Amino acid sequence: MNTIATVKIAVNALSINKMRSGLTMLGIIIGVAAVIAMISVGSGAREQVSKQIASIGSNLLMILPGAATSGGLRMGFGSTPTLTFDDAKAIGTEAPDVAYAAPLLPGTAQVVYGNQNWSTVITGTTPSFFDIRDWPVESGVAFTQRDVDGATKVALIGKTVKENLFGDEDPLGKIIRIKKIPFKVIGILSRKGQSPLGQDQDDSIYIPVTTAQKKLFGTTFPGMVRMITVKANSSSALKDAEKNITALLRQRHHIPAGREDDFSVRNLTEILAATEQAAKIMSILLGSIASVSLIVGGIGIMNIMLVSVTERTREIGIRMAVGARGWDILMQFLIEAVVLAVIGGCIGIMLGIAGSWLISHFAGWEIAISPMTILLSFGFSAAVGVFFGFYPARKASLLAPVECLRYE
Repeated sequence: MNTIATVKIAVNALSINKMRSGLTMLGIIIGVAAVIAMISVGSGAREQVSKQIASIGSNLLMILPGAATSGGLRMGFGSTPTLTFDDAKAIGTEAPDVAYAAPLLPGTAQVVYGNQNWSTVITGTTPSFFDIRDWPVESGVAFTQRDVDGATKVALIGKTVKENLFGDEDPLGKIIRIKKIPFKVIGILSRKGQSPLGQDQDDSIYIPVTTAQKKLFGTTFPGMVRMITVKANSSSALKDAEKNITALLRQRHHIPAGREDDFSVRNLTEILAATEQAAKIMSILLGSIASVSLIVGGIGIMNIMLVSVTERTREIGIRMAVGARGWDILMQFLIEAVVLAVIGGCIGIMLGIAGSWLISHFAGWEIAISPMTILLSFGFSAAVGVFFGFYPARKASLLAPVECLRYE
């Protein structure tokens, strides 16, 4: 008997019991839909984390000032001002394996333009910061080292600040007031989006660090900054750059051997990579959990096929009596199981894609539906049909024709 005839017989047998076939497929439908939806949500989360990591920059180190001790209580890093603008310059020019170094002096202030105002983060820094963060100016120009040396009152603004203060008006050349001090807007930064910590990176204004120190925030002691951000020459040079920076700052801060550092060097790339790995594990976990429902659906197929073999024992005997071989019987029941799984898989794929879009629409989560996920789900559903359909098909093919004909 040829394969086409066997397929026709298998499909006809399934169409006779439409309700039972539909209920059998339900497990596969739910399983495939759940797998696609969960993997799409997990992949979307991974892509979002990857974008956020890319927005931070690559090969980054963050240097924080030291920890204060008061009454025996250690206050944590950043509680004592130990870093200076000169430290940042020394790291950028003297430390091996360092491409750029930029000081940061952030603070929050109310910004006013005309009758509009907006509270945002004002950060004093140097032009190197935008190279470290791979953050180009979309329109206008960035401030220069001459602006830093002269402590000029110029500002670069993020997209969120632009939208809230200026709306559709072009901000270039306009005067904004920060703590009642006038600043000229010379550039608008390109959009960065959220950071891995969920902060809006575009809700910020950047000014020369010397301007922040002398005219806006003031400092505890001359040249003090809150932190220094560093970009290494490459990812492989991060460890060496960290060691070189530590040695340079210990020398500059006159820290004798045996005493702990009055600063902390943190590898942001490692921290962000750990975050990305966590998102990857979550994606795999979601897919694995959803795959359990596919296995449950496969068990359902096996149970129904076993019942079908019992119900159709006499039919099997008649077919064998007129010349059907054991292989033909095995293929018939195996094809029935695969058809159930494949049709259920196709319906499940459509429901899974629709469910993913609904999750994205109502929950506001980012999703990523890849062709590979759909192909894997379809292939897995077919494999479930073969795996769980083989035992009932094998059982049917081993039945003795005489015993089948005598079966009531």
